[in-house]
Amino acid sequence: MLVIRVFTLDVMLLECHDTVKYLTTVHGKTFEIEIGQDGQVIVNGQPRTVDFARITDTLYSVIVNNESIEALVERRDAVYDLLMFGDLYEVEVKDERQQRLLNTAGGMAVGHGEITVKSPMPGLIVDVRVTEGQEVHKGQALVVLESMKMENELKAPRAGTVGRIFVKKGEGVEQNKPLITLS
Repeated sequence: MLVIRVFTLDVMLLECHDTVKYLTTVHGKTFEIEIGQDGQVIVNGQPRTVDFARITDTLYSVIVNNESIEALVERRDAVYDLLMFGDLYEVEVKDERQQRLLNTAGGMAVGHGEITVKSPMPGLIVDVRVTEGQEVHKGQALVVLESMKMENELKAPRAGTVGRIFVKKGEGVEQNKPLITLS
């Protein structure tokens, strides 16, 4: 039942036009949900039959595998509050691109030594916002990467000095390509 409830939230919140994978976390358990251009929905590898309608800004009517569900959904900061069947759930939803960015940033959280900031996904370098030898602070934008028609600021995982810049504006990059070193 929890999978249906989580799946319901994703379908209601994420009306999309491209095939996209979403990672939804409820009570520490993560579900992978893929929504295709043709409306096909797959939850943790299992296809689902879904139909839904927005009743108001926060109220949805959903039919999942022939089960009718009404849900109240409100966004609060980075999470959603979902009220279904009298139960309130706090749900975090990230698309696959956001999760890659978070994984890349989290994987670089080191205190000392040289680190390499790598591209979390293939894309185009829109801007390089630092120069070699420049001092940067944690969270400062280093590079702007365009991927899937969205611009993503890649930020310094810690304070340091820019050592080497491997890319320039207008250059295409593959996933995991080194972009900048910090020491």
